[in-house]
Amino acid sequence: MGMEDDTRDFLVRILQTISIVLLWMMANVFFGFYKDYAFFVNHPNWTNYLFYILSIISLVMLIIHLRRKWKL
Repeated sequence: MGMEDDTRDFLVRILQTISIVLLWMMANVFFGFYKDYAFFVNHPNWTNYLFYILSIISLVMLIIHLRRKWKL
């Protein structure tokens, strides 16, 4: 006995949403914490500014993508 197509599409959409958000979060944690771009030593460096600008731009793009994906 199989699943209905609507139910399967809905669950796939949920899993894709969770995975893309987790991927975005892991990328920000890696570059922010492990590469030390999120922290200021004495004053902000150009790499800190670049990290935060790219994080904000990628967050906006992620939100736009998810809104389009969930729009019926």
